[in-house]
This record gives sequence, structure tokens and C-alpha cells, in this order.
Amino acid sequence: MVAIIIVVVILVLLVLYLVSAYNGLIKLKNRTEEAYSDIDTQLKRRHDLIPNLIETVKGYAAHESEVFQNVTAARQGAVAANGPVAQGQAENQLTGALGRLFAVAENYPDLKANQNFLALQNELTDTEDKIQASRRFYNGQVRDLNTKVGSIPTNIIARNAGITAREFFEIQDPTDREVPTVKF
Repeated sequence: MVAIIIVVVILVLLVLYLVSAYNGLIKLKNRTEEAYSDIDTQLKRRHDLIPNLIETVKGYAAHESEVFQNVTAARQGAVAANGPVAQGQAENQLTGALGRLFAVAENYPDLKANQNFLALQNELTDTEDKIQASRRFYNGQVRDLNTKVGSIPTNIIARNAGITAREFFEIQDPTDREVPTVKF
């Protein structure tokens, strides 16, 4: 009789552990998806600001059409990108194109003083900060999920539940990792 009670207690504890481990995996999976959704929200906000910024700059620098076309093409590529790796690459191209747009704006003092341009530039800077924060949060969630998916015994539960490791948002261009040189 005592042996049966011990076996039942062990089975109950095993079932409780399996349920707890499964629920933990589902929680991490959902938090990772939520974090990815936050990135999408911030990227949409960024993509929505860009046409307004281009129109504002066009009023002052209409002859810079190649820059506008590059920003528009990069924006379209970023909107169409799917997945962390593709989005990271597309967003890096968009960031470069926006840098060239802001470089053009530097040549027009009236534009730099335009309140609409300044407001859009500040809004874009704020959005860039939010994108970076969202990416850091997402990468933290991916780290936690990937650790659980790769650890024994939760890897067995994850495999049976169809939960797989996710990709991190990473710097795609190795030159972006280099420390800038400051010369006086």
C-alpha cells in the first residue's frame, strides 16, 4: 500500500512538472511573439513617418530626387521584409538611406529651421530609440526561449509541442560592430 502511494505521488509530481514546463514554454513563446509584434509596431510607425519627412524635404531640395527615390525604395523593402534577419537587413538599408536624406537636409538652413521638419526628425529619433528598446527586449525573450528549447528535459516537451528556437535581431554588416575612431 505504501509503495502504491509513493508511485502515485511520484506520478503526480511528474505530471505537475511536465505541465509547469509546458506552460513555461508557452509563456516564453507568447512573450517572444509579443516582443516581435512590438518591433513591428515601431517599424510601422517609422515607415509612416518617412513619407512625411520626404515631402517636407522635397519642398526645399526638389533636385535631390535620387536621394528621395533611394529612401522610398528602402522603405518599400523594409515594409515587405519578413522575419528578424530580413527585417534587420532591410532596416539597415533604410537607416542608411535616411542618413543620406538628413545629410541633404544639412545643406539647407531653412529646412533645418522648419518646425515641421524638426518635429518629424525628433519623432523619427524617438521611434529609432523605441525600435532599439523593442529589439533588446525581443532578443532577451528569444534568449530565454532558446535556452528552454535547448535545455534538457524541456527540449523534449518543446519538440513535442512544436516550439522551436527563434532568430535574434543582429547586426548584419560587420563594419557596424567596429568602434569608431575619434581624431582631434
